[in-house]
Amino acid sequence: MQSTSAETPTSPAAADAQAVPGGLVLRRVAIDTYHENVAYLHRDCAVYRAEGFQALSKVQVRANGRTILATLNVVDDTSIVGCDELGVSEDAFAQLQVPNGHPASVSQAEPPESIPALFRKINGERLGQQDFRAIVRDIAGRRYSKIELTAFVVACNRSELDREEVYFLTEAMIASGRKLDWHEPLVVDKHCIGGIPGNRTSMLLVPIVAAYGLVFPKTSSRAITSPAGTADTMEVLANVELPFDHLTEIVREQRGCLAWGGTADLSPADDVLISVERPLAIDSPGQMVASILSKKIAAGATHLVLDIPIGPTAKVRSMPEAQKLRRLFEYVAQRLRLSLDVVITDGRQPIGCGVGPVLEARDVMQVLANDPAAPADLRQKTLQLAGRLIECSPDVRGGTGYAIARDILESGRALARMEAIVRAQGRKAFDWMHPALGPLTLDVCAPASGVVTGIDNFQIAQIARLAGAPKVQGAGLDLQRKLGDEVKEGDLLYRVYAGYPADLAFARQAAERHSGYRIGLAEDVPQVFVEF
Repeated sequence: MQSTSAETPTSPAAADAQAVPGGLVLRRVAIDTYHENVAYLHRDCAVYRAEGFQALSKVQVRANGRTILATLNVVDDTSIVGCDELGVSEDAFAQLQVPNGHPASVSQAEPPESIPALFRKINGERLGQQDFRAIVRDIAGRRYSKIELTAFVVACNRSELDREEVYFLTEAMIASGRKLDWHEPLVVDKHCIGGIPGNRTSMLLVPIVAAYGLVFPKTSSRAITSPAGTADTMEVLANVELPFDHLTEIVREQRGCLAWGGTADLSPADDVLISVERPLAIDSPGQMVASILSKKIAAGATHLVLDIPIGPTAKVRSMPEAQKLRRLFEYVAQRLRLSLDVVITDGRQPIGCGVGPVLEARDVMQVLANDPAAPADLRQKTLQLAGRLIECSPDVRGGTGYAIARDILESGRALARMEAIVRAQGRKAFDWMHPALGPLTLDVCAPASGVVTGIDNFQIAQIARLAGAPKVQGAGLDLQRKLGDEVKEGDLLYRVYAGYPADLAFARQAAERHSGYRIGLAEDVPQVFVEF
């Protein structure tokens, strides 16, 4: 027999309001905490006193049936958060998907289930497949604080992951998000491990390879520590933040795209880990392999060409180091059934002339248009990589891909395909023959006569960032000299472009400390023996 006093169903919002003494309401605190959920309570808030919270405690926030975990910050200023308010950071507010003023509750959070496994890794123990799955699941679910994330990154770096652990980590990162299926037997992609300014080969590879007919959906990241990422440079030409359904439509029609990957939810744990790896300048081989391969496999790639540049100021400094990294990539890729072609390339200096979004977009369009002023090194490296990608096709004999790629470029088919992709993604106003560069300039000239014997990739990137790139699209460096070039005292090495006086001043100070160029004798030019 049913009770006649059945309870009336309670809405999630009403449940939130009833759960909090005094009725806390949500407040969006406009602070970008970069992949970390942060909650804010006033010190005089009744809930703060009653629950015995402490600053940096892990708390559970609930609103409208949604629950997130967050790190608690305590404030004393009512202009930030009032006594009856529960503040949340930008990331946290976006996840809750409710308006300002919505009823919300906060309570003590249970520690993540994977914490015991994390502690074992901190102690230097080897972890198994289930351990990595649990840790990555908690990382993707934003259950780790920045302190716990840092502990995991440092522990993996200090006691280097063995190759089986790298496989476990990669597999767990793939499983943490969505995996795209393009319903094609052959989907190609290309990735460079980074560290070389101006290396915009991807923006050239996509139209060449797509014009040949292979599917090449390029989802790229924005710059974190570089003067421009592929997405930043493509954004000069077209929209890159595209709804996923629109993205798939473009790929079906054009066989390729060049878009920002942030909306696709691919290997989300990787984005969270990067938020602590970059500030610590930690890029251990195991974490690099897991990061790159998880993103590519999640993006639906079946065949990947991986570029490992080596040089005195590249991420990888020697051939033995490059070969060791190559073997690790190949082992994990084989376990995950990804066809991988690793190429070791010349990383002694920047590729192309431009460093910064507009300048790099100009270089790309010069190559596509077969302009005589196009950077020869960018064109040559692109054709070599395009040849390797085209040779992924079973219809192409090994060694013939380069000639096919060159024909596609020289015939104008690559330019036509790029124009079609730009049109489909949403064209931006950009005249590559007269690019809109920063109005403030600084000429950096040779201090003595001789030969360019060294160009520091890191310093060139740093000066470009200080000049405002990539935030200011027209900021950056336009390089006039490359390795082995003869110069006379006072000759222009590069021109700095900036949008603001303060940015130009910062770039000037850095260039005066170290221009990034070394002038010496021809025999002092470093040699490197690479595949191309």
